[in-house]
Amino acid sequence: MRPLVEMLMQKHARLAIVAILLLAFHGLSQQKDQPDTAAILERVKIAPAHPRLLWPRAAQQQIQNKRGNDPRLKEAWDAALLTATHQLSEPPVVYRKEGRRLLSRSREALDRITHLSFAFRMTGDHRFVERVEAEIKAMSAMPDWNPSHFLDVAEMTLALAIAYDWLYQDLSPEIRSLGRKAIEEKGLGPYLKPGSKHGWERGGNNWNQVCHAGMLAGALALAEDNPERTALVVRRAVDGLPFSMKVYDPDGNYPEGPSYWHYGTTFNVLAIAMIESALGTDFGLSRMPGFLKAADFPLHTTGPTGLPFNFSDAGAGEHFNPAAFWFASRTSSPHLLWLQWDRLARQVAAVRHSKGRSSVDRLFPLTLVWAEAGARLTEPTDKSWMARGENPLAVFRTSWSNPNALFLAIKGGTPSANHAHMDVGSFVLDAFGERWSMDLGAQGYNELEQRGIRLWNKAQDSDRWKIFRYHNRAHSTLLVNDDEQTVSGRADIISFSPGPENAHAVLDMSKIYNAHLSSAVRRFAFAQRGVTVRDDVVTGKAPAKIRWAIVTRATLKTNGDRAGTLELNGKRLPISVLSPETATLKVWPATGPHDYDAPNPGVSIVGFEVVLKPFSNGTLEVRLGE
Repeated sequence: MRPLVEMLMQKHARLAIVAILLLAFHGLSQQKDQPDTAAILERVKIAPAHPRLLWPRAAQQQIQNKRGNDPRLKEAWDAALLTATHQLSEPPVVYRKEGRRLLSRSREALDRITHLSFAFRMTGDHRFVERVEAEIKAMSAMPDWNPSHFLDVAEMTLALAIAYDWLYQDLSPEIRSLGRKAIEEKGLGPYLKPGSKHGWERGGNNWNQVCHAGMLAGALALAEDNPERTALVVRRAVDGLPFSMKVYDPDGNYPEGPSYWHYGTTFNVLAIAMIESALGTDFGLSRMPGFLKAADFPLHTTGPTGLPFNFSDAGAGEHFNPAAFWFASRTSSPHLLWLQWDRLARQVAAVRHSKGRSSVDRLFPLTLVWAEAGARLTEPTDKSWMARGENPLAVFRTSWSNPNALFLAIKGGTPSANHAHMDVGSFVLDAFGERWSMDLGAQGYNELEQRGIRLWNKAQDSDRWKIFRYHNRAHSTLLVNDDEQTVSGRADIISFSPGPENAHAVLDMSKIYNAHLSSAVRRFAFAQRGVTVRDDVVTGKAPAKIRWAIVTRATLKTNGDRAGTLELNGKRLPISVLSPETATLKVWPATGPHDYDAPNPGVSIVGFEVVLKPFSNGTLEVRLGE
């Protein structure tokens, strides 16, 4: 017996050694692009001279060439110049908080400095340098950049770093010294303060992306003054950014919604582009799983109305996004700009019409840095898209070019995600150039915070879920016993077919409604002329009152209890309840019960209610369209 035991022990030992070697090899392969601080320091020591951030000296003439070779980019440059010229007469930024945030002032400074500095590099007109110097004086004179809300510090640091780097040779010695001191003391100082801890540094949301970008900008702009500090900041960014970038794996999905994609992903691109332009590599960051697919997200989640699927805290407005041009160039995928070229043209027209007063993206000039001259307008080929991740999505459309196309976007996921609402199972629907099922979006943070609302607490009993717009009663999904969805629950897409035959997506929402239902499965069937939404539910030991509803700006005109027409701006969309036969369509006001709930003028909730007995099956099925 003893030799057998020894033989088995030796076998297990050999297996253990093999396992350790495999893990070590895997670890090395994962870290091959992530050198230690000493290796980064060697790159820092040979970094090119100013300017080296985003638009290095070696690429100076390329922008002029793009402007000369592409009429669209010539118009973009004209708009950037017109904006910068208008900014010459604006007063410098002031230190004025809104609640606990200085963020609006930081963004104002970034907007001005990006445009003014870009205009000087393109024209050599010293009026722009003088105006940037006034901005640097104002920023440097501030008591701080509000480190208690570190996004404010990050954007302010980025702004001043761009001015310092891009205009280094043309700033007066006095202003250059002021700028350097402000970056060191008000930007990098709070970040690198001994004993300080920053939850965002390895967090999974947009704060990670924005704050690392700001700190990278400050450190890389001052690289020759303190190479060791720069290497440390780069090291921490290379280590920290993957914690936020993992959300893109595997399909490019972004769980915080389109407007936060615009924010977080843009700054993620800035971080990568700054490291590359200054150090010649991004240490493998751009190859993080799913990241180069990220531009698919805003493309597919935008309907033919031009409106995004603004789930969670996302806004409902359109976004022109310069970072999309970085993705298109990086991946040789011109279809990613299908929406952006038109948005660029409209933004240019607005700037021209307002003589430079129209609000543009604060990083608008980077469009000329990242865009490829002569890029053709290319229509996307995929009309259906499914993205996994923390908040999985399914999207269907009948056409990319027809503004009257049918479009359906569906959300699964969890209320526990960053910036999430209780909107699991919700959907938006476009047809005939109108949005029929909509999302109300977020309510202003500052107003709610001033009222003492625990807005960022995501516990089941949090104040967050008392806000009307955040509760599932204000979304196009199920409401069971007038109760909240389960915060810790999650709904996955368990079946998906892109079509064209049998196009569908199925969500298992059982864990989202497990306080009242033992099973809840929602199926969306998509066809050329309409959408069918079917909910198959099983109750538990108690009765369940279930409301099926959509949030809409349309008016319901009934044709019997179970059928009617939604009417909006002279357009009509049929709606009919296929099951249960006892249902009666009705309308509820989209009004919250509290005085702090934002009004939703012109919006109502259309649907029906059904009461199911304990331990029973029920089907709720609705057809929208013909």
